[in-house]
Amino acid sequence: MASTLLFPPLLAAVLGACVGSFLNVVAWRLPRQESLIHPGSHCPRCGTGLRWRENVPVLGWLLVGGRCRHCGASIAVRYPLVELLTAGLWVAACLARPTAMGSAAEPLLLVLAGWLLLSWLVPLTLIDLDSLWLPESLCRLGLLLGLACTAGIGLLQGTAIAAALLFQHLLAAGVGLVGFETMSALAERLMGRPALGLGDAKLAALLGAWLGLTGLGLAVALAVLSGAVIGLAGRLSGRLGPGQPFPFGPFLASGGAAVWLLGNGFWLSRLVPQI
Repeated sequence: MASTLLFPPLLAAVLGACVGSFLNVVAWRLPRQESLIHPGSHCPRCGTGLRWRENVPVLGWLLVGGRCRHCGASIAVRYPLVELLTAGLWVAACLARPTAMGSAAEPLLLVLAGWLLLSWLVPLTLIDLDSLWLPESLCRLGLLLGLACTAGIGLLQGTAIAAALLFQHLLAAGVGLVGFETMSALAERLMGRPALGLGDAKLAALLGAWLGLTGLGLAVALAVLSGAVIGLAGRLSGRLGPGQPFPFGPFLASGGAAVWLLGNGFWLSRLVPQI
């Protein structure tokens, strides 16, 4: 409740939308090895810079009718949708009940950590959707940030709790990395081609650093279930051909976000049979 009062939903939504605007830039420029800062936002076709009011999240896109004012090129609706998505995630983080950082974690710090994690997962998802690639630099830095947040939030609960949390999250990161790399190697040996990319292993390690062992297991379970449903639907509809690859990173990211927002207990009660 305290976190909601500190960050009213409208404020969280506005801040999240602004961050989402930057995440669009990251997802577009990072794969092209372009600077994230210079030049400023511009039309990808003609290079015309955007005016300040055209940079306002969501409203700027509506203002120009989804087209560049100079050359008339269409501006993908994905841009305002990502801004809206990030805004929604930031609001959800204010109401979240994450359990990965200890039972007595400071609510304000959990909100800030949630904003960081959820925002970090957005460009990873977009890049994987675009190019079947998860940047190692983003995964590695996200892992380190997860461990840093775990240690910092844990220390405020006591050194013993911090040490236990950090050990669990380090272990989870290692299990995620080695487990996914092992599965990929076994699948390649059995089928003659990798079933998972090495980027998926690095993303699993990142999630382990934030969620711990139980949270990572739940996130992977949700990813496998949702990936199976979407994959089957794609095959049946003809959108996915036989043997055609599709990204698994977005499912991992979605599973990790769901576990952070709703907590381990919520998903354990629904995914694990009650005896």
